[in-house]
Amino acid sequence: MANLFNFAFLLLMLSAAESLDNGLARTPPMGWMQWERFRCDTNCTKDPDNCIGEKLFKQIADVMVSDGYKAAGYQYVSIDDCWMAPERGPDGRLRPDPERFPNGMKALADYIHAKGLKLGIYAAMGTATCKKYPGSKFYLQLDAQTFADWEVDMLKLDCCYSGDLADINEGFQVMTLYLNLTGRPIVYGCSWPLCTEPKPDYKAAAKHCNMWRNYNDLRDSWDYVYAAIDFYGNNTEHFQEVAGPGGWNDPDELVVGDFGLSYDQERAHFGMWCMMASPLFMSVDLRNIRKTSKDLLLNKNLLRIHSDELGVQAYRISKGNGTEVWLRPLRSQYFRAGSYAIAVLQYYNYGGPLPFSSSLQNLGMNNKSGYKVTEAFDGKDMGKLLPKDQLNFNVDPTGIYMVTAVPLS
Repeated sequence: MANLFNFAFLLLMLSAAESLDNGLARTPPMGWMQWERFRCDTNCTKDPDNCIGEKLFKQIADVMVSDGYKAAGYQYVSIDDCWMAPERGPDGRLRPDPERFPNGMKALADYIHAKGLKLGIYAAMGTATCKKYPGSKFYLQLDAQTFADWEVDMLKLDCCYSGDLADINEGFQVMTLYLNLTGRPIVYGCSWPLCTEPKPDYKAAAKHCNMWRNYNDLRDSWDYVYAAIDFYGNNTEHFQEVAGPGGWNDPDELVVGDFGLSYDQERAHFGMWCMMASPLFMSVDLRNIRKTSKDLLLNKNLLRIHSDELGVQAYRISKGNGTEVWLRPLRSQYFRAGSYAIAVLQYYNYGGPLPFSSSLQNLGMNNKSGYKVTEAFDGKDMGKLLPKDQLNFNVDPTGIYMVTAVPLS
């Protein structure tokens, strides 16, 4: 594959389209994605309501509009692996499975667009996708144009069966060029850092992708959720520093509303994804979701933190004795310059609530006029605190407590 890329790379180096300057994803993208909840269920005879087919995606789009998800900012209905026919068509193009997508992908895009939503799709740049459907190796330009012809709005590009490291590095970059050449605005999500562990090039990913997977697939388990949070807290490869408007670190989908998390753990999961400025892609059956989970996913206070225009990812400032503290600088129409979101997470899963006490000054906040402090989930006014005043509360096991602090003039 590397030899086939040489000409494209020459163009890439000479062209103004060298980097992904597409004006998209100025805040972290939000939507719904099938994978964690519905996986690769392709048996529409036995499971017609949950199989990977146009019926599922149309119903999810309907619910996203009727139940307030679209109004809250969730835009993308995204298809993951297993949507394809087993072989490409006679013209070499990818095709959706004709039984599960009888009207074709362009018709599905039209349906979703008519709802005011956007369509995301999945491909892999190797010889096959992770579930062994046709891969995009040697077909990157044709596939990019096919997705544009279907009026797709987002691409998730995986790296299964991709070959050596050089192929992986070149393939992700070449797809940037091919997407730009289509002329269609397509958010580009790549798995580049995850596919090149242990030495990912985050600067290159940020230059060529709108978001990039950099951690393992999430599962419906607190152990998996916290492992991702801890990875972000360690920030070993300094990936926090490259994220911002137009390009985001992606720790994978949300499992809020599924089966494996307690209510406190769902709050911690969602709260930390908002703190980390992560893409928010729900992977839950929105047609049948608990009210508490739905209310959490639609929490305006949390979503304002998530989509803050400054676009700075939260960083962990301390960890020990079961508690860790995270800060995220904020600046938007809701938060004046010098504001912060503060998250205190208890990662122990035994015992009872742990007390937390700290002055704002010890957290790095020194505005002499003080701060208006608000509990983030419920919007409870906690009053005015000066830098030396103490912030006191309890944090439940595998739970979170979040506040915002807005400086007073």
